[in-house]
Amino acid sequence: MKRREFVKYGSVAFCAAPMLTSMAFPSSAKDESKPEWLERLIKANDNQLDRQRRYRVSDSKSPAYGGFLDGAEIPNAHSTVAYIRTAGCALASSESRYYRSETIAKELEEAINYLLKIQHSDGTIDLLSTNFHSTPDTGFIVKWLVPVYIIVLREDGNRYSTQLELLKTFLQRAGECLIVGGIHTPNHRWVVSAALTKLNEVWPNPRYVARIDEWLGEHIDMDPDGQYNEKSTLIYSPLTDRVLITIAKGAKKPELYEFVRRNLMMTTYYIHPNGEIATDASGRQDKAAVGTMEGYYYPYRFMALKDQNGIFSAICKEIEATVLEKSVSQLSYFLEDISLWRELPKPNSLPTSYAKAFPYSGLVRIRRGNWDATVISQNPTFLTFHSGNAVLQGIRFSASFFGKGQFQGGEIRQEGKDYVMEQKLAGPYYQPYPKDSIDPGGDWEKMPQSNREQSEIQYLTSRARIRESNGGVECDIEIMGTDNVPVSIELIFREGGEFKNVVILNAENDSYLLNTGEVGTYTLKGDTLTFGPGLAEHKGVQLRGALPRMSTPTVYLTGFTPFKHTIRFS
Repeated sequence: MKRREFVKYGSVAFCAAPMLTSMAFPSSAKDESKPEWLERLIKANDNQLDRQRRYRVSDSKSPAYGGFLDGAEIPNAHSTVAYIRTAGCALASSESRYYRSETIAKELEEAINYLLKIQHSDGTIDLLSTNFHSTPDTGFIVKWLVPVYIIVLREDGNRYSTQLELLKTFLQRAGECLIVGGIHTPNHRWVVSAALTKLNEVWPNPRYVARIDEWLGEHIDMDPDGQYNEKSTLIYSPLTDRVLITIAKGAKKPELYEFVRRNLMMTTYYIHPNGEIATDASGRQDKAAVGTMEGYYYPYRFMALKDQNGIFSAICKEIEATVLEKSVSQLSYFLEDISLWRELPKPNSLPTSYAKAFPYSGLVRIRRGNWDATVISQNPTFLTFHSGNAVLQGIRFSASFFGKGQFQGGEIRQEGKDYVMEQKLAGPYYQPYPKDSIDPGGDWEKMPQSNREQSEIQYLTSRARIRESNGGVECDIEIMGTDNVPVSIELIFREGGEFKNVVILNAENDSYLLNTGEVGTYTLKGDTLTFGPGLAEHKGVQLRGALPRMSTPTVYLTGFTPFKHTIRFS
């Protein structure tokens, strides 16, 4: 169906859809005793509601009345939907400070009216930071709001009939665009399919089912490592796990559970000792970002209960003990499905001692108790090291070789117990242009270098070799070929710690030098990371052609080619 046909067919669909009552869904949730972890999430939801209400447009004369602002004070659909989700969960939770609040119910009504006001005639909304008339962003919103519809309806369909009718109108209009609209990224296919699945659960429609099957016909984008195409361990992998569960459960596609299972098992090897998730291989905006495991709480809990999996259960327990409140956006999942309130199976021990390669993600994960390291291919930051909370966020090195000496290793190859990456560079000079091809006007751009004979070619081969060593790892850095080329190695640390045995280069930008033979330490939150020995043959730390320094504490080692130095981290 074309989008312009929406008005013609949409009104028929709306009229045909039955109005549901609270009797359409089981009411047993009201009688069940909620577990402690769920009560904590409800409290966190209340606190989030308090914060969100500060951004409400309360001026009845404003075009955005009832809507919500973002941090830049722009009224928008996503901030408004976030409030609707939070408010709906609060209204339907007897443990909430806002349970059945008339004030919140009125604000909810006004928020949905604003959402209807800014919804386009084709059913889409805008993501004002980048996407307009956006089907995938509408999909995100629908998959958030259908559970809210169900929760509020189950709580009291008569009390909230106005809000529910408005929400139904928005959702069914949105469903029309989801049937025909396009996407941008791999995960968008599954988000749209999950949104259609939720719509179909409440308002069955064969067109929803046909579109779900069309997207699923492309097959799930999972590699043999167990990772999705975007490799986004902080944002889009847990999102994909959540929406695939939604589709598997609601559209009766149990084969999809296996993809979630494989990804969750793989992810157990991506957890740092301090509970953070390794993000170094991501192809999205979370690459090298610092983040924790809260996004995985729902999929790990769902699959732990489904499979009676003790490892998944153990990760749930870790999340509950550390970052549960950060999972508050998943509250609607747990309010909608009371089977998730059951006691988890007995936790098993998590893997904490391993060296495991993930070739399709281009990294190697090494963990031994309270320390771990990640070796990363195709990346200037090719090694990270965590000693508890003391974190080396990365090592980079460069040489001032024709303005292109920043090291970026190729694929990781294993040689015995070593992980090796290599880069080869050439720096040529160029001879006069062939006489019969010289541009009459002397236009340099019309005499490309590729047509000139090369001479005096200089070469540079750089190699990084990483291995385990005495409670940590060591890294050999070797650069050979052209002699006397300045070299700079950057050790980039997490902010907030304290150094010992380093020399200040620039106090304003947290730059330090590790003198030859010295061993430095970095301590953060009671954990210490030891590194060295140092090398300081010059102070040229920012070389031409190198990447700009990171805005975090950085220790430098320096030398000249031929260069060979081993740095140990423990």
